Amino acid sequence: MPALSSSSAAAAEPDDDDEPPLYADDDPVEPAGEQAAATDGDAAAGLVVKAHCEYPAVARGASRDKFAVLVHAKAAGAAAAAASRAPLDLVTVLDVSGSMAGRKLALVKKAMGFVIDNLGPADRLCVVSFSTEASRRTRLLRMSEVGKATAKRAVESLVDDSATNIGDGLRVAGRVLGDRRHKNAVSSVILLSDGKDSYVVPRRGNGMSYMDLVPPSFASSGGRGRLAPIHTFGFGADHDAAAMNTIAESTGGTFSFVENEAAIQDSFAQCIGGLLSVAVQDARIAVACSSPGVLVREIKSGRYESRVDADGRAASVEVGELYADEERRFLLFINVPIAEATEDATQLIKLSCTYRDTVTGRTIDVAAGEDAVVRRPLEVSAADQEVSMEVERERVRVEATEDIAIARAAAERGDHAEAARTLQLRREAVEASAPGLAGDVMCDELADDLCELEEEVEDAPRYERAGRARMLAGMSSHGLQRASGTTYNSSRRKQCARKERAKERLYATPAMGMMVSKSRDEPPPAAQRQQKGPGRGGDEQSEKKKKKSGE
Repeated sequence: MPALSSSSAAAAEPDDDDEPPLYADDDPVEPAGEQAAATDGDAAAGLVVKAHCEYPAVARGASRDKFAVLVHAKAAGAAAAAASRAPLDLVTVLDVSGSMAGRKLALVKKAMGFVIDNLGPADRLCVVSFSTEASRRTRLLRMSEVGKATAKRAVESLVDDSATNIGDGLRVAGRVLGDRRHKNAVSSVILLSDGKDSYVVPRRGNGMSYMDLVPPSFASSGGRGRLAPIHTFGFGADHDAAAMNTIAESTGGTFSFVENEAAIQDSFAQCIGGLLSVAVQDARIAVACSSPGVLVREIKSGRYESRVDADGRAASVEVGELYADEERRFLLFINVPIAEATEDATQLIKLSCTYRDTVTGRTIDVAAGEDAVVRRPLEVSAADQEVSMEVERERVRVEATEDIAIARAAAERGDHAEAARTLQLRREAVEASAPGLAGDVMCDELADDLCELEEEVEDAPRYERAGRARMLAGMSSHGLQRASGTTYNSSRRKQCARKERAKERLYATPAMGMMVSKSRDEPPPAAQRQQKGPGRGGDEQSEKKKKKSGE
Protein backbone atom coordinates (compact mmCIF):
# COMPACT_ATOMS: atom_id res chain seq x y z
CA MET A 1 0.00 0.00 0.00
CA PRO A 2 1.46 3.42 -0.91
CA ALA A 3 2.27 5.72 1.94
CA LEU A 4 -0.22 8.53 2.54
CA SER A 5 1.39 11.83 3.43
CA SER A 6 -0.27 14.13 5.92
CA SER A 7 0.33 16.98 3.49
CA SER A 8 -2.35 15.48 1.23
CA ALA A 9 -4.98 16.71 3.69
CA ALA A 10 -5.63 20.13 5.11
CA ALA A 11 -3.43 20.63 8.13
CA ALA A 12 -6.40 20.63 10.50
CA GLU A 13 -6.22 19.00 13.87
CA PRO A 14 -7.86 15.56 14.21
CA ASP A 15 -10.49 17.11 16.50
CA ASP A 16 -11.86 19.34 13.73
CA ASP A 17 -15.45 18.13 13.25
CA ASP A 18 -15.60 19.77 9.80
CA GLU A 19 -12.65 17.76 8.51
CA PRO A 20 -13.82 14.74 6.50
CA PRO A 21 -12.37 11.39 7.60
CA LEU A 22 -9.06 10.73 5.92
CA TYR A 23 -8.23 7.32 7.36
CA ALA A 24 -11.63 5.64 7.70
CA ASP A 25 -10.30 2.48 6.06
CA ASP A 26 -9.34 0.49 9.15
CA ASP A 27 -9.83 -3.26 9.21
CA PRO A 28 -12.95 -4.47 11.04
CA VAL A 29 -12.31 -5.57 14.60
CA GLU A 30 -12.66 -9.23 15.49
CA PRO A 31 -16.22 -10.04 16.60
CA ALA A 32 -16.45 -10.38 20.36
CA GLY A 33 -16.56 -14.00 21.45
CA GLU A 34 -19.27 -15.40 23.63
CA GLN A 35 -18.49 -13.97 27.04
CA ALA A 36 -19.55 -15.96 30.05
CA ALA A 37 -21.86 -13.91 32.24
CA ALA A 38 -19.63 -12.83 35.09
CA THR A 39 -21.11 -12.51 38.54
CA ASP A 40 -20.43 -9.39 40.52
CA GLY A 41 -18.08 -11.39 42.73
CA ASP A 42 -16.08 -12.63 39.73
CA ALA A 43 -15.91 -9.14 38.25
CA ALA A 44 -14.83 -7.54 41.51
CA ALA A 45 -11.79 -9.81 41.53
CA GLY A 46 -10.45 -7.71 38.64
CA LEU A 47 -9.35 -5.01 41.08
CA VAL A 48 -8.68 -5.25 44.80
CA VAL A 49 -8.48 -2.13 46.99
CA LYS A 50 -7.11 -2.11 50.55
CA ALA A 51 -6.16 0.43 53.21
CA HIS A 52 -3.22 0.33 55.65
CA CYS A 53 -2.95 2.64 58.66
CA GLU A 54 0.35 4.18 59.70
CA TYR A 55 -0.06 2.92 63.29
CA PRO A 56 -2.57 0.41 64.66
CA ALA A 57 -3.61 2.68 67.53
CA VAL A 58 -3.80 6.31 68.65
CA ALA A 59 -4.26 7.16 72.32
CA ARG A 60 -7.86 8.06 73.17
CA GLY A 61 -6.94 11.50 74.43
CA ALA A 62 -4.61 12.35 71.55
CA SER A 63 -5.22 13.73 68.07
CA ARG A 64 -3.12 13.50 64.91
CA ASP A 65 -2.92 16.23 62.27
CA LYS A 66 -1.34 14.15 59.47
CA PHE A 67 -1.98 10.49 60.16
CA ALA A 68 -0.91 8.50 57.09
CA VAL A 69 -3.18 5.93 55.45
CA LEU A 70 -1.99 3.95 52.43
CA VAL A 71 -4.54 3.17 49.74
CA HIS A 72 -3.39 0.16 47.74
CA ALA A 73 -5.03 -1.02 44.50
CA LYS A 74 -3.97 -4.10 42.53
CA ALA A 75 -5.32 -5.40 39.23
CA ALA A 76 -6.04 -9.06 38.56
CA GLY A 77 -3.10 -11.31 37.78
CA ALA A 78 -1.71 -12.13 34.36
CA ALA A 79 -3.05 -15.67 34.42
CA ALA A 80 -6.63 -14.41 34.66
CA ALA A 81 -6.07 -11.65 32.09
CA ALA A 82 -4.42 -13.98 29.57
CA ALA A 83 -7.49 -16.21 29.48
CA SER A 84 -9.47 -13.40 27.83
CA ARG A 85 -7.52 -10.22 27.20
CA ALA A 86 -8.73 -7.09 25.46
CA PRO A 87 -7.46 -6.54 21.88
CA LEU A 88 -5.21 -3.56 21.12
CA ASP A 89 -5.22 -0.76 18.54
CA LEU A 90 -1.58 0.37 18.27
CA VAL A 91 -0.09 3.19 16.21
CA THR A 92 3.71 3.32 16.04
CA VAL A 93 5.17 6.71 15.09
CA LEU A 94 8.77 6.25 13.96
CA ASP A 95 11.48 8.83 13.30
CA VAL A 96 13.16 8.25 9.91
CA SER A 97 15.06 11.54 9.76
CA GLY A 98 18.62 11.63 8.45
CA SER A 99 20.15 10.97 11.86
CA MET A 100 18.44 7.55 11.92
CA ALA A 101 20.50 6.31 8.96
CA GLY A 102 22.33 3.00 9.18
CA ARG A 103 22.49 1.03 12.43
CA LYS A 104 19.78 2.99 14.26
CA LEU A 105 17.12 2.39 11.61
CA ALA A 106 18.15 -1.26 11.32
CA LEU A 107 17.69 -1.72 15.08
CA VAL A 108 14.25 -0.10 14.98
CA LYS A 109 13.18 -2.30 12.08
CA LYS A 110 14.24 -5.39 14.02
CA ALA A 111 12.38 -4.19 17.12
CA MET A 112 9.26 -3.51 15.07
CA GLY A 113 9.47 -7.04 13.65
CA PHE A 114 9.36 -8.35 17.22
CA VAL A 115 6.34 -6.17 18.04
CA ILE A 116 4.48 -7.39 14.95
CA ASP A 117 5.27 -11.04 15.69
CA ASN A 118 3.83 -10.71 19.20
CA LEU A 119 0.54 -9.06 18.32
CA GLY A 120 -2.47 -11.36 18.10
CA PRO A 121 -4.99 -11.72 15.26
CA ALA A 122 -7.49 -9.49 17.08
CA ASP A 123 -4.93 -6.69 17.56
CA ARG A 124 -4.56 -3.96 14.95
CA LEU A 125 -1.44 -1.99 13.98
CA CYS A 126 -0.79 1.16 11.98
CA VAL A 127 2.75 2.25 11.07
CA VAL A 128 3.45 5.99 10.71
CA SER A 129 6.87 7.41 9.85
CA PHE A 130 8.05 11.01 9.92
CA SER A 131 10.97 13.05 8.68
CA THR A 132 10.25 16.38 6.97
CA GLU A 133 6.59 15.33 6.96
CA ALA A 134 4.69 12.31 8.23
CA SER A 135 3.36 9.39 6.20
CA ARG A 136 0.94 6.64 7.08
CA ARG A 137 2.69 3.47 5.90
CA THR A 138 -0.18 1.07 6.60
CA ARG A 139 -3.81 1.48 7.46
CA LEU A 140 -4.94 0.14 10.84
CA LEU A 141 -4.49 -3.56 9.99
CA ARG A 142 -5.65 -6.68 11.80
CA MET A 143 -2.57 -8.70 12.68
CA SER A 144 -3.58 -11.83 10.81
CA GLU A 145 -0.79 -13.59 8.93
CA VAL A 146 -1.55 -11.41 5.91
CA GLY A 147 -1.68 -8.25 8.04
CA LYS A 148 1.64 -9.08 9.71
CA ALA A 149 3.31 -9.67 6.35
CA THR A 150 1.99 -6.32 5.07
CA ALA A 151 3.18 -4.49 8.18
CA LYS A 152 6.64 -6.07 7.98
CA ARG A 153 7.02 -5.05 4.34
CA ALA A 154 6.07 -1.49 5.26
CA VAL A 155 8.64 -1.41 8.07
CA GLU A 156 11.40 -2.86 5.90
CA SER A 157 10.70 -0.23 3.23
CA LEU A 158 11.49 2.66 5.61
CA VAL A 159 14.42 4.85 4.55
CA ASP A 160 16.00 7.82 6.27
CA ASP A 161 15.33 11.30 4.94
CA SER A 162 16.05 14.86 6.05
CA ALA A 163 14.51 16.68 9.03
CA THR A 164 12.42 15.80 12.14
CA ASN A 165 8.73 16.69 12.27
CA ILE A 166 7.43 15.07 15.46
CA GLY A 167 4.29 17.19 15.53
CA ASP A 168 3.22 16.02 12.08
CA GLY A 169 3.81 12.39 13.06
CA LEU A 170 1.49 12.78 16.04
CA ARG A 171 -1.12 14.60 13.97
CA VAL A 172 -1.26 11.64 11.59
CA ALA A 173 -1.50 9.22 14.52
CA GLY A 174 -4.36 11.28 15.93
CA ARG A 175 -6.18 11.17 12.60
CA VAL A 176 -5.70 7.40 12.34
CA LEU A 177 -7.29 6.84 15.75
CA GLY A 178 -9.87 9.59 15.40
CA ASP A 179 -11.08 8.45 11.96
CA ARG A 180 -11.54 4.78 12.92
CA ARG A 181 -14.80 3.16 11.90
CA HIS A 182 -14.20 0.44 14.52
CA LYS A 183 -12.42 0.46 17.88
CA ASN A 184 -10.69 -2.14 19.97
CA ALA A 185 -11.00 -1.84 23.74
CA VAL A 186 -7.38 -0.69 24.24
CA SER A 187 -5.67 2.04 22.19
CA SER A 188 -2.12 3.31 22.42
CA VAL A 189 0.63 5.15 20.52
CA ILE A 190 4.36 4.47 20.60
CA LEU A 191 6.55 7.40 19.53
CA LEU A 192 10.28 6.94 18.87
CA SER A 193 12.68 9.76 17.99
CA ASP A 194 16.43 10.28 18.16
CA GLY A 195 16.45 14.02 17.51
CA LYS A 196 14.89 17.40 18.09
CA ASP A 197 11.76 18.61 16.37
CA SER A 198 12.67 20.92 13.49
CA TYR A 199 9.32 22.63 13.12
CA VAL A 200 7.26 23.17 16.29
CA VAL A 201 9.74 23.04 19.19
CA PRO A 202 10.05 26.44 20.89
CA ARG A 203 12.21 29.01 19.18
CA ARG A 204 13.23 32.15 20.97
CA GLY A 205 10.51 34.78 20.82
CA ASN A 206 7.79 32.82 19.00
CA GLY A 207 5.79 31.78 22.08
CA MET A 208 5.47 28.08 21.21
CA SER A 209 5.82 25.34 23.77
CA TYR A 210 6.34 21.59 23.74
CA MET A 211 2.59 21.16 24.17
CA ASP A 212 2.22 22.46 20.61
CA LEU A 213 3.52 19.06 19.50
CA VAL A 214 0.51 17.30 21.06
CA PRO A 215 -2.83 17.23 19.19
CA PRO A 216 -5.61 18.29 21.60
CA SER A 217 -7.42 14.95 21.27
CA PHE A 218 -4.51 13.23 23.04
CA ALA A 219 -4.44 15.55 26.02
CA SER A 220 -8.00 15.81 27.29
CA SER A 221 -8.22 16.87 30.93
CA GLY A 222 -8.42 14.07 33.47
CA GLY A 223 -7.74 11.31 30.96
CA ARG A 224 -11.31 10.07 30.52
CA GLY A 225 -11.88 11.80 27.19
CA ARG A 226 -8.33 11.14 26.00
CA LEU A 227 -7.80 9.48 22.62
CA ALA A 228 -4.90 7.28 23.77
CA PRO A 229 -1.71 7.47 25.85
CA ILE A 230 1.50 8.19 23.94
CA HIS A 231 4.47 6.18 25.20
CA THR A 232 7.62 7.99 24.08
CA PHE A 233 11.10 6.57 23.53
CA GLY A 234 14.08 8.93 23.38
CA PHE A 235 16.54 7.00 21.20
CA GLY A 236 20.19 7.70 21.94
CA ALA A 237 21.85 10.75 23.48
CA ASP A 238 20.76 13.45 21.02
CA HIS A 239 16.97 13.40 21.38
CA ASP A 240 14.98 16.19 23.05
CA ALA A 241 14.17 14.62 26.42
CA ALA A 242 12.08 17.56 27.61
CA ALA A 243 9.87 17.38 24.52
CA MET A 244 9.43 13.61 24.70
CA ASN A 245 8.64 13.76 28.41
CA THR A 246 6.06 16.52 27.88
CA ILE A 247 4.31 14.48 25.18
CA ALA A 248 4.15 11.42 27.43
CA GLU A 249 3.16 13.31 30.58
CA SER A 250 0.34 15.24 28.91
CA THR A 251 -1.23 12.08 27.45
CA GLY A 252 -0.86 9.60 30.32
CA GLY A 253 2.06 7.72 28.74
CA THR A 254 5.55 6.84 29.95
CA PHE A 255 8.80 8.40 28.75
CA SER A 256 11.73 6.00 28.31
CA PHE A 257 15.35 6.92 27.63
CA VAL A 258 16.98 4.27 25.44
CA GLU A 259 20.60 5.12 26.22
CA ASN A 260 21.80 1.76 24.93
CA GLU A 261 20.46 1.84 21.37
CA ALA A 262 20.94 -1.90 20.91
CA ALA A 263 18.34 -2.49 23.66
CA ILE A 264 15.46 -0.82 21.79
CA GLN A 265 13.77 -4.18 21.19
CA ASP A 266 13.75 -4.93 24.91
CA SER A 267 12.29 -1.48 25.58
CA PHE A 268 9.52 -2.02 23.05
CA ALA A 269 8.96 -5.53 24.41
CA GLN A 270 8.35 -4.29 27.93
CA CYS A 271 5.88 -1.68 26.70
CA ILE A 272 4.02 -4.22 24.55
CA GLY A 273 3.95 -6.69 27.44
CA GLY A 274 1.96 -4.14 29.39
CA LEU A 275 -0.35 -3.05 26.57
CA LEU A 276 -1.27 -6.65 25.80
CA SER A 277 -2.31 -7.23 29.41
CA VAL A 278 -4.58 -4.26 30.18
CA ALA A 279 -6.96 -5.51 32.86
CA VAL A 280 -9.04 -2.48 33.86
CA GLN A 281 -9.75 1.00 32.51
CA ASP A 282 -11.20 4.21 33.92
CA ALA A 283 -10.52 3.09 37.48
CA ARG A 284 -11.47 5.65 40.12
CA ILE A 285 -10.95 5.33 43.87
CA ALA A 286 -13.35 7.21 46.17
CA VAL A 287 -12.63 7.99 49.83
CA ALA A 288 -15.32 8.83 52.36
CA CYS A 289 -14.55 9.82 55.95
CA SER A 290 -16.44 7.67 58.42
CA SER A 291 -16.35 9.26 61.89
CA PRO A 292 -17.05 12.89 62.84
CA GLY A 293 -13.89 14.97 62.98
CA VAL A 294 -11.96 12.76 60.55
CA LEU A 295 -10.78 14.88 57.60
CA VAL A 296 -8.62 14.20 54.52
CA ARG A 297 -5.94 16.88 54.30
CA GLU A 298 -3.73 15.77 51.41
CA ILE A 299 -3.25 12.99 48.85
CA LYS A 300 0.13 12.05 47.39
CA SER A 301 -0.99 10.73 44.01
CA GLY A 302 1.94 11.52 41.70
CA ARG A 303 0.79 12.05 38.12
CA TYR A 304 -2.74 10.84 38.88
CA GLU A 305 -5.40 13.48 39.24
CA SER A 306 -6.75 13.64 42.79
CA ARG A 307 -9.29 15.78 44.56
CA VAL A 308 -10.12 16.56 48.18
CA ASP A 309 -13.55 18.08 48.81
CA ALA A 310 -13.61 21.54 50.36
CA ASP A 311 -14.87 20.20 53.69
CA GLY A 312 -12.26 17.41 53.74
CA ARG A 313 -14.89 14.72 54.20
CA ALA A 314 -14.39 13.02 50.82
CA ALA A 315 -11.66 12.59 48.23
CA SER A 316 -10.93 10.71 45.01
CA VAL A 317 -8.11 9.58 42.73
CA GLU A 318 -8.45 8.99 38.97
CA VAL A 319 -6.34 5.86 38.49
CA GLY A 320 -7.25 5.15 34.86
CA GLU A 321 -5.78 2.08 33.18
CA LEU A 322 -3.95 -0.77 34.91
CA TYR A 323 -2.09 -3.69 33.40
CA ALA A 324 -2.51 -7.18 34.85
CA ASP A 325 -0.75 -7.40 38.25
CA GLU A 326 -0.08 -3.65 38.32
CA GLU A 327 -0.31 -1.91 41.65
CA ARG A 328 -0.99 1.67 42.63
CA ARG A 329 -0.23 3.12 46.04
CA PHE A 330 -1.43 6.50 47.26
CA LEU A 331 -0.69 8.15 50.61
CA LEU A 332 -3.53 9.98 52.33
CA PHE A 333 -2.87 12.31 55.25
CA ILE A 334 -5.81 12.46 57.64
CA ASN A 335 -6.78 14.41 60.73
CA VAL A 336 -7.65 12.00 63.56
CA PRO A 337 -9.65 13.70 66.36
CA ILE A 338 -9.56 13.08 70.11
CA ALA A 339 -11.80 10.09 70.85
CA GLU A 340 -14.83 9.99 73.10
CA ALA A 341 -14.28 8.57 76.58
CA THR A 342 -16.02 5.30 75.66
CA GLU A 343 -14.65 5.02 72.13
CA ASP A 344 -12.56 1.86 71.64
CA ALA A 345 -11.89 2.40 67.91
CA THR A 346 -12.25 5.18 65.35
CA GLN A 347 -13.36 4.41 61.82
CA LEU A 348 -11.25 6.65 59.60
CA ILE A 349 -12.17 6.17 55.95
CA LYS A 350 -14.24 3.91 53.76
CA LEU A 351 -12.93 3.06 50.28
CA SER A 352 -14.82 2.23 47.12
CA CYS A 353 -13.77 1.93 43.50
CA THR A 354 -15.29 1.81 40.04
CA TYR A 355 -13.66 0.61 36.84
CA ARG A 356 -14.50 -0.65 33.37
CA ASP A 357 -13.70 -4.25 32.55
CA THR A 358 -11.76 -4.23 29.26
CA VAL A 359 -13.17 -7.54 28.02
CA THR A 360 -16.87 -7.17 28.84
CA GLY A 361 -17.05 -3.36 28.76
CA ARG A 362 -19.05 -3.45 32.00
CA THR A 363 -18.64 -0.84 34.71
CA ILE A 364 -17.86 -2.59 37.98
CA ASP A 365 -18.30 -1.27 41.52
CA VAL A 366 -15.78 -2.53 44.06
CA ALA A 367 -15.93 -2.13 47.83
CA ALA A 368 -12.74 -2.37 49.85
CA GLY A 369 -12.38 -5.46 51.99
CA GLU A 370 -12.06 -3.53 55.24
CA ASP A 371 -12.43 0.07 56.36
CA ALA A 372 -9.42 1.90 57.78
CA VAL A 373 -9.81 1.72 61.57
CA VAL A 374 -7.51 2.62 64.47
CA ARG A 375 -7.89 1.37 68.04
CA ARG A 376 -8.21 4.03 70.76
CA PRO A 377 -6.70 2.70 74.03
CA LEU A 378 -6.14 4.97 77.01
CA GLU A 379 -2.41 4.55 76.47
CA VAL A 380 -0.54 3.12 73.50
CA SER A 381 1.86 0.23 73.99
CA ALA A 382 5.26 -0.23 72.39
CA ALA A 383 3.70 -2.53 69.79
CA ASP A 384 1.17 0.18 68.94
CA GLN A 385 4.05 2.51 68.04
CA GLU A 386 5.51 0.23 65.37
CA VAL A 387 4.95 1.89 62.01
CA SER A 388 3.34 -0.10 59.21
CA MET A 389 6.04 -1.28 56.81
CA GLU A 390 3.63 -0.87 53.89
CA VAL A 391 2.99 2.77 54.77
CA GLU A 392 6.64 3.52 55.44
CA ARG A 393 7.69 1.91 52.16
CA GLU A 394 5.37 4.24 50.24
CA ARG A 395 6.54 7.25 52.24
CA VAL A 396 10.13 6.42 51.26
CA ARG A 397 9.14 6.13 47.59
CA VAL A 398 7.19 9.40 47.56
CA GLU A 399 9.96 11.36 49.30
CA ALA A 400 12.56 9.98 46.87
CA THR A 401 10.38 10.95 43.90
CA GLU A 402 9.97 14.48 45.25
CA ASP A 403 13.72 14.85 45.78
CA ILE A 404 14.46 13.68 42.22
CA ALA A 405 12.29 16.56 41.01
CA ILE A 406 14.07 18.99 43.35
CA ALA A 407 17.47 17.77 42.14
CA ARG A 408 16.41 18.15 38.51
CA ALA A 409 15.35 21.76 39.14
CA ALA A 410 18.75 22.46 40.71
CA ALA A 411 20.56 20.90 37.75
CA GLU A 412 18.48 22.92 35.28
CA ARG A 413 19.56 26.16 36.93
CA GLY A 414 23.20 25.00 36.84
CA ASP A 415 23.63 24.12 40.52
CA HIS A 416 24.97 20.63 39.93
CA ALA A 417 26.62 20.30 43.35
CA GLU A 418 23.29 20.96 45.04
CA ALA A 419 21.54 18.47 42.75
CA ALA A 420 24.07 15.75 43.56
CA ARG A 421 23.91 16.52 47.28
CA THR A 422 20.10 16.27 47.29
CA LEU A 423 20.23 12.85 45.66
CA GLN A 424 23.02 11.64 47.96
CA LEU A 425 21.12 12.61 51.12
CA ARG A 426 17.94 10.99 49.83
CA ARG A 427 19.80 7.77 48.95
CA GLU A 428 21.25 7.65 52.48
CA ALA A 429 17.74 8.21 53.90
CA VAL A 430 16.33 5.37 51.78
CA GLU A 431 19.06 3.02 52.97
CA ALA A 432 18.52 4.03 56.61
CA SER A 433 14.73 3.71 56.49
CA ALA A 434 12.96 0.82 58.19
CA PRO A 435 12.14 -1.00 54.91
CA GLY A 436 15.62 -0.21 53.57
CA LEU A 437 17.30 -1.78 56.60
CA ALA A 438 14.94 -4.75 56.28
CA GLY A 439 16.22 -5.43 52.75
CA ASP A 440 13.09 -4.34 50.88
CA VAL A 441 13.68 -4.92 47.16
CA MET A 442 11.98 -1.70 46.09
CA CYS A 443 14.19 0.31 48.45
CA ASP A 444 17.30 -1.44 47.14
CA GLU A 445 16.36 -0.59 43.56
CA LEU A 446 15.46 2.96 44.52
CA ALA A 447 18.82 3.46 46.27
CA ASP A 448 20.65 2.16 43.19
CA ASP A 449 18.71 4.55 40.93
CA LEU A 450 19.45 7.51 43.18
CA CYS A 451 23.14 6.59 43.11
CA GLU A 452 23.15 6.50 39.29
CA LEU A 453 21.30 9.80 39.04
CA GLU A 454 23.74 11.40 41.49
CA GLU A 455 26.58 10.60 39.09
CA GLU A 456 24.62 11.91 36.11
CA VAL A 457 24.05 15.39 37.60
CA GLU A 458 27.54 16.03 38.97
CA ASP A 459 28.56 18.33 36.11
CA ALA A 460 26.97 20.07 33.13
CA PRO A 461 28.43 17.87 30.34
CA ARG A 462 27.19 14.63 31.92
CA TYR A 463 23.82 16.16 32.70
CA GLU A 464 23.34 17.40 29.14
CA ARG A 465 24.50 14.09 27.64
CA ALA A 466 22.33 11.70 29.65
CA GLY A 467 21.41 13.11 33.05
CA ARG A 468 18.40 15.18 32.01
CA ALA A 469 16.88 12.27 30.10
CA ARG A 470 17.55 9.86 32.97
CA MET A 471 15.97 12.23 35.49
CA LEU A 472 12.87 12.81 33.37
CA ALA A 473 12.45 9.11 32.65
CA GLY A 474 12.72 8.35 36.36
CA MET A 475 10.18 11.02 37.24
CA SER A 476 7.83 9.62 34.57
CA SER A 477 8.10 6.09 35.92
CA HIS A 478 7.72 7.04 39.59
CA GLY A 479 4.91 9.49 38.88
CA LEU A 480 2.86 6.81 37.14
CA GLN A 481 4.15 3.87 39.23
CA ARG A 482 4.71 2.11 35.91
CA ALA A 483 7.87 0.53 34.55
CA SER A 484 9.55 2.42 31.73
CA GLY A 485 11.71 0.98 28.98
CA THR A 486 14.71 3.06 30.05
CA THR A 487 18.08 1.37 29.45
CA TYR A 488 21.21 2.03 31.47
CA ASN A 489 24.96 2.03 31.14
CA SER A 490 25.90 -1.37 32.61
CA SER A 491 29.17 -0.19 34.18
CA ARG A 492 27.39 2.50 36.20
CA ARG A 493 24.76 0.03 37.31
CA LYS A 494 27.42 -2.34 38.63
CA GLN A 495 29.13 0.47 40.54
CA CYS A 496 25.91 1.54 42.21
CA ALA A 497 24.35 -1.85 42.94
CA ARG A 498 24.35 -2.45 46.69
CA LYS A 499 23.88 -6.19 46.30
CA GLU A 500 24.88 -8.92 43.89
CA ARG A 501 21.50 -9.58 42.33
CA ALA A 502 19.66 -9.34 39.07
CA LYS A 503 18.61 -5.79 38.31
CA GLU A 504 14.82 -5.60 38.15
CA ARG A 505 12.91 -2.70 36.65
CA LEU A 506 10.84 -0.94 39.26
CA TYR A 507 7.10 -1.51 38.80
CA ALA A 508 7.58 -4.16 36.07
CA THR A 509 4.74 -6.71 35.93
CA PRO A 510 5.13 -10.43 35.19
CA ALA A 511 3.66 -9.88 31.70
CA MET A 512 6.29 -7.24 31.00
CA GLY A 513 9.05 -9.51 32.28
CA MET A 514 7.82 -12.41 30.16
CA MET A 515 7.90 -10.28 27.01
CA VAL A 516 11.40 -8.95 27.75
CA SER A 517 12.61 -12.51 28.35
CA LYS A 518 11.10 -13.47 25.02
CA SER A 519 12.92 -10.56 23.35
CA ARG A 520 16.21 -11.77 24.80
CA ASP A 521 15.43 -15.43 24.06
CA GLU A 522 15.80 -16.15 27.76
CA PRO A 523 13.70 -18.32 30.06
CA PRO A 524 11.31 -16.23 32.17
CA PRO A 525 11.87 -15.93 35.93
CA ALA A 526 10.96 -19.02 37.95
CA ALA A 527 7.64 -17.64 39.20
CA GLN A 528 6.59 -16.86 35.64
CA ARG A 529 7.67 -20.31 34.39
CA GLN A 530 5.30 -21.81 36.95
CA GLN A 531 2.48 -19.73 35.53
CA LYS A 532 3.18 -21.07 32.03
CA GLY A 533 3.06 -24.67 33.15
CA PRO A 534 5.27 -27.61 32.15
CA GLY A 535 6.14 -28.50 28.60
CA ARG A 536 5.24 -25.16 26.96
CA GLY A 537 8.27 -22.97 26.73
CA GLY A 538 11.50 -24.76 25.85
CA ASP A 539 13.05 -23.29 28.99
CA GLU A 540 15.94 -25.76 29.09
CA GLN A 541 17.00 -24.94 25.55
CA SER A 542 16.83 -21.20 26.24
CA GLU A 543 18.93 -21.65 29.36
CA LYS A 544 21.60 -23.44 27.32
CA LYS A 545 21.64 -20.56 24.82
CA LYS A 546 21.98 -18.06 27.65
CA LYS A 547 24.94 -19.90 29.20
CA LYS A 548 26.61 -20.34 25.84
CA SER A 549 26.40 -16.59 25.14
CA GLY A 550 28.04 -15.88 28.50
CA GLU A 551 25.21 -13.69 29.77
